[in-house]
Amino acid sequence: MNREIIDVLKKKFEDSAHKTDDIEFWFARDLQIILGYVEWRKFQGVIEKAIESYANSGYSTADHFVKAAKKVKLGSEAEREIDDVMLTRYACYLIAQNGDPRKEEIDNLARLMQKPDENFNELKHIWDTQKKFRLLKGGLL
Repeated sequence: MNREIIDVLKKKFEDSAHKTDDIEFWFARDLQIILGYVEWRKFQGVIEKAIESYANSGYSTADHFVKAAKKVKLGSEAEREIDDVMLTRYACYLIAQNGDPRKEEIDNLARLMQKPDENFNELKHIWDTQKKFRLLKGGLL
């Protein structure tokens, strides 16, 4: 595992984070690009596997996966609304764990996020704030 590649991937991941009312989250469409997925529909399948794996643990998926929509510009300067999902850091971890391990980005991010000593405070923060995350705009999954 090349340390430089992991450092670049970690920077891309951290730089794509958003904050609302001190709640950190990522958009799935941004994560899709970071993880090397070209097609949204294929990445949606990975998201659905991650949601299913979390739901099987007996917890509410709404704590970590929130439906969202955003506008994108078309070539004609018009805008169109597209579906997206707001994700906690833990949801990103679950997606990395359920992604295609043949993709170098998936493999590296999954390894990066498996370091509990470095991620403990962030995971605890997610646990402490998950109810606030649930209140963000957008529907719940």
